[in-house]
Amino acid sequence: MPSLTAADTIRVLVATDSHVGYNERDPIRGNDSANSFHEVMCLAKERDVDMVLLAGDLFHENKPSRKSLYHVMRSLRMNCYGEKPCELEMISDPSEVFQGAFNHVNYEDPDINVAIPVFSIHGNHDDPSGEGHLAALDLLQVSGLVNYYGRTPESDNILIKPILLQKGQTKLALYGMSNVRDERLFRTFRDGKVKFFQPTTQKQDWFNLMSVHQNHHARTETGYLPESFLPEMLDLVVWGHEHECLIDPRYNPEKSFHVMQPGSSVATSLMPGEAVPKQVAILSITGREFKVETIRLKTVRPFVMKEIVLSENKEAKKYVKKGENRVDITRILIGIVDDLIEQAKAEWLEAQDEVDQDEDLEIPKPLIRLRVEYSAPEGGNFDCENPQRFSNRFVGKVANVNDVVQFHRKKTGTTRKAQNGAELPEESTMAHTTIDSVKVEKLVREFLTAQSLTILPQNSFGDAVSQFVDKDDKHAMEMFVTESLTNQFKHLMNVDQYEEEEIQSAMDEYKSKLEELFAAGHLKKTRKAKLKPKPDNWDTDLDGEWGDQPGALAHSDIEDEEEDEDDDGPASRPPKTTAPRGRGKAAAPRKTATTTKKAAAPAKTGRGRKKVVESEEEEDVKDVVMADPSEEEDESQLFLKPEPPSRGGRKAALTKKSAPPVKQTPARATTTKQSTLNFSQPASQRSQVTGRGKGRAASEMSDKISDDEDAFEPAPATTRSTRSKR
Repeated sequence: MPSLTAADTIRVLVATDSHVGYNERDPIRGNDSANSFHEVMCLAKERDVDMVLLAGDLFHENKPSRKSLYHVMRSLRMNCYGEKPCELEMISDPSEVFQGAFNHVNYEDPDINVAIPVFSIHGNHDDPSGEGHLAALDLLQVSGLVNYYGRTPESDNILIKPILLQKGQTKLALYGMSNVRDERLFRTFRDGKVKFFQPTTQKQDWFNLMSVHQNHHARTETGYLPESFLPEMLDLVVWGHEHECLIDPRYNPEKSFHVMQPGSSVATSLMPGEAVPKQVAILSITGREFKVETIRLKTVRPFVMKEIVLSENKEAKKYVKKGENRVDITRILIGIVDDLIEQAKAEWLEAQDEVDQDEDLEIPKPLIRLRVEYSAPEGGNFDCENPQRFSNRFVGKVANVNDVVQFHRKKTGTTRKAQNGAELPEESTMAHTTIDSVKVEKLVREFLTAQSLTILPQNSFGDAVSQFVDKDDKHAMEMFVTESLTNQFKHLMNVDQYEEEEIQSAMDEYKSKLEELFAAGHLKKTRKAKLKPKPDNWDTDLDGEWGDQPGALAHSDIEDEEEDEDDDGPASRPPKTTAPRGRGKAAAPRKTATTTKKAAAPAKTGRGRKKVVESEEEEDVKDVVMADPSEEEDESQLFLKPEPPSRGGRKAALTKKSAPPVKQTPARATTTKQSTLNFSQPASQRSQVTGRGKGRAASEMSDKISDDEDAFEPAPATTRSTRSKR
């Protein structure tokens, strides 16, 4: 390969965990996250990079506020749009990575001028949820601001296909894997259900860059992603989710790739890892070589943390034997906090440019955290002031006026016990369990271990609480309890009669079975929350949102059907089921599944029509063909080899899937008029149907199936069925 020049260098600005919207209602710190993100995007424009790579958690909340969306969209539009042409060439098929109506990279859109494209995966804070399984990043992609990639529609069968980009003679394969629950992802990797694809030609010329958003260290036995699980073909891994800034690439000799951990751009917890200076990096890739330039962020609020032990402090030792020493201890601690405030101001000024220092700069109020271990020696005592009252002494001086100090005692070997005999965490441990450092499901799991749940599965209970707290799903707990009681009741009714003393053991056995299914990833939420119709006299402005009311949730399918009978009447149902656009509105979940599976039949004809065209496209584009690394003899056995099914096998699979709904159709013919849609026509007649509903369904299925005949290896049948449902 001839020598490469600056024209062959791809310059990437790397950042992660912006958490826009964190603490946005705080009068002092409300705009910190938005200001830091805006600085990152301004750096991308000033340094004239080719692209921006974000490794998850762009937003702090799953449902970001309008204020957060406004700040992000404003920054992206101000710095990413422009007349400068993007020099990156998209080689691979973008529809394999991007989804939705605009399944192409945004800088190739003829309607907008994108100078600096932004590529982003989602994290654990801004992951997809709710109706349509959409994320906040989907809104940004539809608006042409962000290229959202690395989706994981199936957490137990993950296919990772790269975005292939080229500038000059440098080729970049950009891999991405959005956040998946750590325990489930660990199991999926261990079972060999994660498959990486790479180009079949010129493998040695591609620089393989990957972004992930998982726990980097083993907080639990399986609650993290080991670096050893990732393939050796990678050159650099950008690791999101961890907030401590370790941005200098670290080499992994076992897997022969480098790991970069940029950290967050805003402090979301007062922990030692957040006190490290916040930085971003500009990654310059030339051929297979890369170099990193780190840039310290200037708008980040200064944060200084210190931990002291009163029994080792010279001044505090003087008052350990004194009876009333609260005033003296408080005076000592106030002096330490004042010193930390001055230290934070000096560090912030040091991070500013010399030009900026000449101006009259307004130093932001710093974040200060003083951890005090106040265990006294035998015969002594340290009388400390209330932490809230002590923190309020620094109003106007610090940004966190409620939690400046944190008192804790020295850890001892004794354990506390609850009334039922269960061991509880020590006081020092409880002092560390803040809302920022502990997951809700972990708290639920720890405290329910000592309880005796008879009906409700424990791990599902923790997941429901997590959905209620983290994802703002107001009906998560109600739906979980209702479904658990209903399933337990159905189980007892379907089995032979129990003796009175056997009922308890049968319930425990069924509960354990549900817990095993949930732990294995087979038990998922099968239906979404359904709301009752809003009353005519309901005033949203006065009474609040109807969906937030406890009585708005429909508890069962029977209740939904009864309401449909009362509201619509038997005569009004047939038009709803026969109309092509009404299948997902008021029908029950089983009816929707039946109609969807029946609509797959016309896809056979559409597939045959595009047979010749697809073969011509495959001959023209040879450089972007993807291959599974597992096909090579020297690759690790971690990745399974996909077996391309024959065309006959695909048709047989479609026939099998559509067979059960056909058998159920005669049973419903007496109550509905779905039988008017004749799904038993011969293939020749179905191909000639030009009706509005049938023609549209046939063309949609034809397009979706024909997309599989592209530059990548065919995915397993489970993946294809998931894609067709979209």
